[in-house]
Amino acid sequence: MAKGPVLIEIEDEPAPKVADAPPVPDTVPLVAPRGEAMQMAARVAARKPSRLGRLFWGLGGALLTAVLSAAAWDFVTGWIARAPLVGWAFSGLMAAFVLTLLIVALRELAALRRLTRLDGLRHDAAQALEQNDLPAARAVVDRLDALYRARPEAEWGRARLAELRGDQMDAEGLLALAEDTLVGPLDRAAEREVEAAARQVATVTALVPLALADVVVALTANLRMIRRIAEVYGGRGGVVGSWRLTRAVMAHLVATGAVAVGDDMLEPVLGGSILGKLSRRFGEGLVNGALTARVGVAAIEVCRPLAFQAGERPKARRLVKQALSGLFQTQRST
Repeated sequence: MAKGPVLIEIEDEPAPKVADAPPVPDTVPLVAPRGEAMQMAARVAARKPSRLGRLFWGLGGALLTAVLSAAAWDFVTGWIARAPLVGWAFSGLMAAFVLTLLIVALRELAALRRLTRLDGLRHDAAQALEQNDLPAARAVVDRLDALYRARPEAEWGRARLAELRGDQMDAEGLLALAEDTLVGPLDRAAEREVEAAARQVATVTALVPLALADVVVALTANLRMIRRIAEVYGGRGGVVGSWRLTRAVMAHLVATGAVAVGDDMLEPVLGGSILGKLSRRFGEGLVNGALTARVGVAAIEVCRPLAFQAGERPKARRLVKQALSGLFQTQRST
């Protein structure tokens, strides 16, 4: 074996240039975020159960109720026979439980009635405006005033309405005055709820990588947002009422194809062609937040006791800008 340095002769050829190398094929094409979590949540909420499904759950609920009632009756009567004192104690607990269920059912019925009241106000106001019926418009304004009579924040608006309503000589002017004094301040409160929900959905989608977690958060946040918007306008929907309201809003969005968003909606927030410059996860968060804002606008239109006439209709693009611009600047600074 030779010792010492080894000399390797290299042929006198030019070294290859990096610029002459062929480009690396892009095997994973970039796909713009589409807000899959919000689209799936909207489809789940808007899905209408089939007749067979309703029959199945109805029969299952009736059977389960009958079995539980029979088991509870046998349980209580058995204890009364063995130990009367313990048996009557269980009877009192059962009676309290049934009374609580009755109270919950009555609250749900009252919540549905309040939502129906808002629908009736909106329908009657539209008819009075279409027919230019001043007495009917005055009746609508009286009902609207009674709806917000117990709210301290509506006192100034109610006083202003009482001061100026006598000067209105037509239905359009009277309803526009009621919209400006009573409903206008509620619009701003509802818009704040939309901005908060959009910010929450965008943040969770961007930061939580767990599968289906973003769908659950998006659906939960939208349910809570729609319920709070109904409460802002006086609906105070219960569980059943809020779910029916959510289905109506989501079904409207799915039917009109509004459960989609593009660069034009997020351009006021970020400017230019933004989706291609963002990470996939953060882009999905922005799109889901924008779709939540669009759901919020639809919920405002559904829950509002008066249709938009003199007031400015909320724009989803503006709400997205207000809700997500600070979030994007925070993420970019980090």
